[in-house]
Amino acid sequence: MKFFAYIALLATCCAAPLHAQSLILGSGYADFQYERSEDQAVLSLEYQHTPFWERGRLSARLAAAATLHSNGDFHLGAGVASEYAFDRNWFIEASVLPGVYFEGEDSNTLGSRFEVRSLLGVGYRFDNGDAVSLAITHKSNASVSEFNPGVNTVLLRFHRSF
Repeated sequence: MKFFAYIALLATCCAAPLHAQSLILGSGYADFQYERSEDQAVLSLEYQHTPFWERGRLSARLAAAATLHSNGDFHLGAGVASEYAFDRNWFIEASVLPGVYFEGEDSNTLGSRFEVRSLLGVGYRFDNGDAVSLAITHKSNASVSEFNPGVNTVLLRFHRSF
């Protein structure tokens, strides 16, 4: 838990001086596909940088995320996140973040240390730039290992814009 707090502090310090960036806090529940795994509560912290590409209502940006499960399972990934704005307030979000996974218990193995987190969500942006979203994620090793059960997570997320 100290590591998660350290990442949150570091991301907050790095994000503060720049604009159009987001720090996203999420809370939810993970459903492991392997029958011996333990489903559990999840906390996530994600940082999204200023968009490197924008075309109309669609944007893409670099992102990094840390996910901590209640039993100590941990995923750290980095990749690309995108957003499509429907109108002034509503949006959909998607991301693909390859990374490393450490299980807190042997029964929660996902088949390898290399795991990819994909996300799809829908959100509402407030007038001040902050937002809330409901997202589903899936982590798996993209079949780089023979054993690839995966884990699905539902997250309620708060986006703090800088």
